[in-house]
Order: sequence, then structure tokens, then C-alpha cells
Amino acid sequence: MEDDIDDLEITDRAADWNSFLTKHYRKELGEISAQYPHLKSLEIDYRELSNWGKTGLEIADEILHTPGKVIGDVKDAIRNHNLIFTKDESENADTINIRFRCLPKKIDVRDIRAHHINTFVSVEGILRKTTEVRPRLTEAVFRCLQCGTMSAPYHQEYSRFQEPYRPCAQCERATKMELVPSMSTFVDAQKLRIQESPEGLRGGGEQPQTLDVDVIDDLTGTVAPGDRVIINGILRSVQRMNHGQKSTLFDIYIEANSIEIGGEKEFEEVEISEQDEKIIRDLSTDPDIYDKISHSIAPSIYGMQDVKTAISLVLFGGIAKQMPDGSSLRGDIHMLLVGDPGIAKSQVLRYVIKLSPRGIYTSGKSSTSAGLTATAVKDEFGDGRWTLEAGALVLADMGIAAVDEMDKMAKEDRSALHEAMEQQTISIAKAGITATLRSRCALLGAANPKMGRFDEYAPPIAEQINMPPSLLSRFDLIFIMEDKPEKKLDRAIGGEHILKSHSVGELIQHNNKYPEEGIDEDYITRQLAPVTPEIEPDVFRKYIAYAKRNCFPILSDEAREHLIGYYLNLRSMADDNSKPVPVTARQLEGLVRLSEASARIRLSNVIEFSDADRVIEIADRCLKKVAYDAETGTYDIDKLVTGGVSKKRRDIGRILIETIRELADENGIAKESDIISHLVSSGHKKDDVEKMIEQLSISGDAFRPRYGQIRLVKES
Repeated sequence: MEDDIDDLEITDRAADWNSFLTKHYRKELGEISAQYPHLKSLEIDYRELSNWGKTGLEIADEILHTPGKVIGDVKDAIRNHNLIFTKDESENADTINIRFRCLPKKIDVRDIRAHHINTFVSVEGILRKTTEVRPRLTEAVFRCLQCGTMSAPYHQEYSRFQEPYRPCAQCERATKMELVPSMSTFVDAQKLRIQESPEGLRGGGEQPQTLDVDVIDDLTGTVAPGDRVIINGILRSVQRMNHGQKSTLFDIYIEANSIEIGGEKEFEEVEISEQDEKIIRDLSTDPDIYDKISHSIAPSIYGMQDVKTAISLVLFGGIAKQMPDGSSLRGDIHMLLVGDPGIAKSQVLRYVIKLSPRGIYTSGKSSTSAGLTATAVKDEFGDGRWTLEAGALVLADMGIAAVDEMDKMAKEDRSALHEAMEQQTISIAKAGITATLRSRCALLGAANPKMGRFDEYAPPIAEQINMPPSLLSRFDLIFIMEDKPEKKLDRAIGGEHILKSHSVGELIQHNNKYPEEGIDEDYITRQLAPVTPEIEPDVFRKYIAYAKRNCFPILSDEAREHLIGYYLNLRSMADDNSKPVPVTARQLEGLVRLSEASARIRLSNVIEFSDADRVIEIADRCLKKVAYDAETGTYDIDKLVTGGVSKKRRDIGRILIETIRELADENGIAKESDIISHLVSSGHKKDDVEKMIEQLSISGDAFRPRYGQIRLVKES
């Protein structure tokens, strides 16, 4: 009798599903009928179901608590009411995948507990690892080795192969049974590892937690490491084994039902209410908005207005553009701070990461190329197979990656940044895995000079930056921050700012332990005013998110003319072949990106003359520090992109080699005194010639057979 009641209940629920599917999903069912087996998943929107009257609400609640039963009910409805017509009528209902998406509540990985087991959960995060797609046995058919009789299909559970422990049904001998792959059923399977999103970890020292995901059939191969995803599925448990002994502890994993790929839009996770939008709109019309924003970046650090203004442009970013031919132009702005120690570079970087919802901070010495980009690893996660693991730049996709101490990085590790900065992808070809991951992030770097501090008597500043030229040329802005003693500024930084901040901090701590009269919250707020940001970090984050979502400015004619005028003016300095090349097209692209960011700060849809003027002023200041050649009075970008070797020095080098060849005897040896006097008479400085001879011998292009003589090593 009870069985009859159960059957009646199942039939009723199947009828409910039949009426729901025929009303809302007739088109999708028709597509599956036409395209089966290439298309065999029916995706049902949870919100649509919960809005379908009282019955819909009941079914929606059932999905969360008894997902296995509900999926069975849907398959019963498809089978009993012939909702899908395919060529192979025998097994279509069983092989159709029923997938639910858009669940209302998401759960954090760290909040999953024992009572969630066997319930339907929705987890959001970043994909950290993926294995290759491989077939997994689901129904095994065995053959008796004695009489050759085939067994009935034997169901296989997740992760462990199970053999039948019974005698053969035909000959009744307890013989070994062998697997018959041709008659068994296999399904595509893949393992994923999802990690909590970094923006959810606001506390210090929190390690992001991970959760394994089991993916089968047509869900396999749809996602890559670094993707931001929402995994909907049933939480399952599997018993641990310790040295062959069964443990009382169980490992959990998600049996994926559906995957929603998110994160295509920047700052999706920042929720902006109508009230927030009004505050943001009011801020954008403030005439002092640029000053307010720069004062809200690391307010505890005195001065550095140029750097803070530039950082505000990095935070807002330019517009990423997709061209009709499939190529893309990056919108992210890369910036490098090179400065003396103790000038608060690291503090600025850490503050920027706090402001950016998607920010990853890493330090050069403790970062390898694999940790920055991606790596193929062989571990127990993939059952000994190679798996792909995403690094810091992939995890910072659509955000900001701050790399401190870039000068301390190993040479081969630093070379991993080249592709990530310009193409904004990371290609990996290791252990038979060839993949391209996306790293659409702005890079904010900090480095110290070669000798630890800048030396004003040493060669030009560009030579003192211990980084390869090819990498330097990819930065849109390079700030040189020298720590020179200046009485008025030192008093403002030391006496007025640093000591005041410390004394207020001491007062707060002292007052917590020994409360004093007159020291209340208002008094402390007044004292902290100089180091309090004008725009609260929470509002600032929402401002950036709102601008990136809604503001896509267009270059006005005045701004275009101003930018091209500045570019042509600098290029015209190199009309004559003897003059250095001042700027390249890469610098012009950088100016456009900066102008877009400047317009975004005002939430303007037009890049105006004032935006172009602002970024030209910032870029000009950077170029003057890095690429200005005092001897010729011109900009020489060659100093930057050829590792500090200016065009003039390269010219002397070429002439010197020709002169050595001219004045050499039959053995190829020339006297240094003859070379120097010959070149000095041609108008070159004696010091420059001597330095270049020294440089040739250091580089190995020439050597000294004996004192006062020089000989070329090879013909150039």
C-alpha cells in the first residue's frame, strides 16, 4: 500500500514537471530532440521555477534538500510524457542531463559544514587547477574467465573501481572476472579545484580555502584556470583511507550539476545601491574630484601628488578594445615606481590592492615565474597526471597585480612578465599541456635602483634601473622617486606628518588602556584629519566599479589634436638621423589609455582637451626623468628601450670600431693613443672615447694584448 502511495506521489510530481516544462521549456526540449546526442543538457532557471506558483516553490525547495529525487522526477516526466523525441528512443531520458542554474543563495567554501552533504549548493570562486578530460567507467560488464559468461552491468562509484565479489552466475565458480571495455559504459570526466575569491578575504593572514569539483559529460573542458565561476551541484562525501585502513574522516567534493562562467565584467561582485549611485554621481561633478581622489590614495604618506594622480588613472584604467580582425588592444595601464629605499613604495602598492576589489600583491624575491604566470604540476589531485595551476597574474584577471621588489626577481622569472603585460595572455606549453590563459590586469611595479640608491654622479638614471629594456618599454608610466634632503620638505614630512601620525596612534592606544578626560572620538577624529582619506575606501571601490561598468569615453577632436601634436613634436626632434628617437608609437598608445582613464574619473563620455593636457603633463614629467639627454637637450627614448645606451654612445661605439680597423697593423693591433687623438680631432670628447674603449674591452668585443694597445676580437 505504501509503495502505491509513493508511486502516486512520484506520478503527481512528474505531472507537475510535465506542465512546467511544456509551458516554459518547449523550445529547449525541441532543440535537444533535433541535436541529440550533440546537445543533451536541459538547463532550468531556478528563479523561473520558484516564480511558478505554489507548486513551483515546493519543487524549488525540494531541489535544495533532495536534488537526486528531483532529477529523477524530471527524467520520469520526460520519459512518461515523451517530451523528447530522438532516433534512439530506448535510453534518451536516462542520458539527458538535467541542470539547474541561477540559485538565489551562494555559500562560501569556508562555510560548508556536515549538514550540507547531499544537498544542492552554489559556490563562487576562481578556478585554481584543472585536469585533462579523461573517460571514467560508470557501468562495468565483467566476463567469467572459466565459462565466458557476461555479468550484468555493475555500477561504479566515484574514485574507486569495484569488482563483483561473488561466484559466476552460470558456472558457479569463484573465479576471477575480467572487465569487458567494449560492453561497458564510459563518461567524460574532469576534476577542478575552486578557490575562494581574493576580495572575500579582507582579514589579514587568511589563507584562501579550496574545494574539489567533479565534472562529467558535456560540462568537461568548458573552463580554464583563472576563470571566475559559480559551481552549482550536490555536495558529496568520500571516506578517507589511511594506509589501507578506513578513516572516520570524510573528504567533501561537489558533484557539478551546472557551471556559470562569471567575471566577464569587471567588479561584478561590488554591489552598488541607488544611494551609492547618487553619492558617486555627486562626487563626479565636484570640480576638485581629481585632488580628492589623489588625497584618498594612501593619505598616511605625505606628498607624492604626481604618483598618486597617476595611480588614480591606473585604478580607473582605459578601455579594452576588440578589433574586427580579432585582435585586441589593452586598456590596462602599467606603471613602475623606481625609487630610493624608505620612500614608501611598498605602502602605496599595498593601499592600491586594498582599494581594488580584484587585487593580488606579490613580492619579487618570493615569486617565481610559475607562481606569477601558470605552471603544470604533477600531484595527487590529478591522480598523478599533469594538471594546470593558475598563478598570481591569472588570478588578478580584470584587476590589479602589484609586484614589489621587481629588481630582486631572477632574470628568467622577470621574463615571464613580457607576454602578460602586452598581449595580456599567458601561454603555457609543458608536459603535453598547451594552453593560453587570460591575464587582463594592470601591473603596478616597484623597484630599487641598481646600487640600492640613485647616484647623481653616476651615468644617466635609465642606466641605474636594473631591469631589461624590453620590459621597461611596456610600462606606460615610469616614476623616478629620489630621496634628496630638502629642509622645508623634510620638516613637513617628518615633524608635521610622520610624528603627528605616530603621536595620534600612541594616544589612541594609551587611551584604550588608561582613558583620560577630554579625549573622545571627536577629538581623535580631528587629530586624524590629515591622514584620513577624503573619499572612504568603500565608496572609492564602488566609484571605480561604477565607472568601469558604465563609462566608455570617446576621444574628442580637440583632445586628439593635442595628443598627436605632442607626439609629432617629440618625433620631430629625430628628423635628422644623427638625433635620437624621442618616443615610439607605444608611448602614444599609453597617452590614449591615460586620457580614457582621466575622463572616466569624471564619469564623462567624452575625452576632452583638459584630459589630454593632464596626461601629457604627467607623461612629460616621467620622460624628463627617464629619457632626457642633458648633453643634447633632447628626449632620447633609446636610453630607456636599449638599457641606458643613448644614440650618441652607440654612434661613438660604431665609429670607434671603424677607427680601430683603420689604424690597426697587419696583426689587427692599434695603439690607444692614436685612436684617441684621431677621434678627438673629429670632434669627439676624450672622456667619451676612453669610456667607450673600456666598454668594448669589458663587453668582450675587443681586448688589450699589452698596455696601450687594443685589438678587435671579431670582425663586426
